[in-house]
Amino acid sequence: MATLTIRNIDVKLKQQLKIRAAQNDRSMEEEVRTILKTAVLERSSEGYRIGTSINRIFKDAGGIDLQIPARKTMPRKPELLD
Repeated sequence: MATLTIRNIDVKLKQQLKIRAAQNDRSMEEEVRTILKTAVLERSSEGYRIGTSINRIFKDAGGIDLQIPARKTMPRKPELLD
């Protein structure tokens, strides 16, 4: 496993991280690993979900209701070849 050192963290941020870790019954180190893993996996999976990405972009634009015409005839049965 690799090691990552993060310097110059705001004191309030560190305190909030300590509280969050305690609430989740984890060490601060484990909490940071969990946060990073979740953030990276969520971001990488978003790129593969095009429908979700499109929905997020256009969801506030509203939608339209399409009138779907009733089917007039039933589709024909396929012809069987001998």
